[in-house]
Amino acid sequence: MSENTMGSHLGMEFTGIGDDFLEARMPVDHRTKQPMGLLHGGASAALAETLGSVASYLCIEDISKETAVGLNITADHLRLISKGWVTGIARPIKLGRKIHLWSIEIKNEKDQLVCISKLSVMIIPKP
Repeated sequence: MSENTMGSHLGMEFTGIGDDFLEARMPVDHRTKQPMGLLHGGASAALAETLGSVASYLCIEDISKETAVGLNITADHLRLISKGWVTGIARPIKLGRKIHLWSIEIKNEKDQLVCISKLSVMIIPKP
């Protein structure tokens, strides 16, 4: 599912799944840094949207008929990071029939909050 996507280009790796969460990590390296050498906010948003969208996709009852697409994302960047890995965990706030709302926390290797994001996902008929 992740082959030839932004997630694979940025080095994202899914690391955990449970009844109420999906987890992935992403390196802080030349692919994900901004010119000042810090984790790019867009890379954090890409990790958050990837996690929430995939989590929504996994909640769809009939994937032959429906798919999940991002509708809106917010991201608050709380801590600077210049090396290592960040790990994101998506947890549902609300899983409706057509709209899912996710909270995604992204933390550094010291378990410190780097970014918190909220993502809404729309469930649509497959094109």
